[in-house]
Amino acid sequence: MNLFDVYPLNDIEITKASFSNVWDANEQKYLDLYGGHAVISIGHTNPHYVSRLTDQLNKVGFYSNSVKIPLQVQLAEKLGQVSGKKDFQLFLVNSGAEANENALKLASFYNGRKKVIAFTGAFHGRTSLAVAVTDNPKIVAPVNQTENVIFLPFNNEVALEETFKAQGNEISAVIIEGIQGVGGIKEASKSFLQKIRALCDEYNSVYIADSVQCGYGRTGLFYSHDYSGVEADVYTMAKGMGNGFPVAGISIAPKFKPWHGELGTTFGGNHLACAAALAVLEVMERDNLMKNAEEIGNYLIAELRKFEQVVEVRGRGLMIGIELPESLAHVKKDLLFKHHIFTGEAKPNVIRLLPALNLTQAHADEFLTAFRKLVK
Repeated sequence: MNLFDVYPLNDIEITKASFSNVWDANEQKYLDLYGGHAVISIGHTNPHYVSRLTDQLNKVGFYSNSVKIPLQVQLAEKLGQVSGKKDFQLFLVNSGAEANENALKLASFYNGRKKVIAFTGAFHGRTSLAVAVTDNPKIVAPVNQTENVIFLPFNNEVALEETFKAQGNEISAVIIEGIQGVGGIKEASKSFLQKIRALCDEYNSVYIADSVQCGYGRTGLFYSHDYSGVEADVYTMAKGMGNGFPVAGISIAPKFKPWHGELGTTFGGNHLACAAALAVLEVMERDNLMKNAEEIGNYLIAELRKFEQVVEVRGRGLMIGIELPESLAHVKKDLLFKHHIFTGEAKPNVIRLLPALNLTQAHADEFLTAFRKLVK
């Protein structure tokens, strides 16, 4: 049997990893500023994380949600404390797409409506409804297509108001990334998020804050949406939540009253997943990683804005987009193969930096030195 060939692969095999560095099969060392799509939040093979998972695996690795799992309660309490949403409720799943899927379903159960507002440039996942609210027709199969999704221009308050005025009583939810990742590191404005909150309140629609990539402390705030000063009804999270272990969740406002069977999952919230997620929050809190993400991110953004060759630097904290001219389209590839630095990209020419939240200034300077050589 062959693998189903859907991933364009770099000819690199990672065999060892530690914090912000990885090594390939030839013992070549790399600086990892991408963390496998923003997944590595507290560093590769973080000792506390490894210990937490190992200890739990030696006790019990899995049982289903048909029994009490105290680790879930501990995780909910810790997440409420660190995120500042102590009165919210937690439902645990396995991936970002699944988190968004359940958030949209929850909203529809809540108000009995079908229509969802999403935005140009959005990426919310690849499962049925999550991909339907993703602005990429190429990955939306015919079976995923629905007339219930309304795409509006990102950060356009007038279009949002007009749509609510015309169809507000049919709109179940508005889903938005605080900072678009795949869309090119584009931040939702404070006033736009405030407008979403006000219109959802007025029309009893549900404000879903997709924090899968832009959440979990990456921007210096727990959810990047917190910058707006208003709360969403539901926050979705995944990526950095488990530092590589598949775990995701939705944080749900107290106005939603659950009923048995409303949502469900086999693997979501299993013992190992909870141990991984608790380890991440414990390290984030112990090492003050949100502050580090803000400080190192501010440093990187300020230094990158000094390069005349750069079209624009966008983002917040350690979620940074570097837009380059077409003439420098080679830089991402050269960073990897000439300077051994992993970064991400967004089409057409945006380099994405999504490193671990405990990235050091020395590592930031290592990247800046290599970047400077390539854009001369």
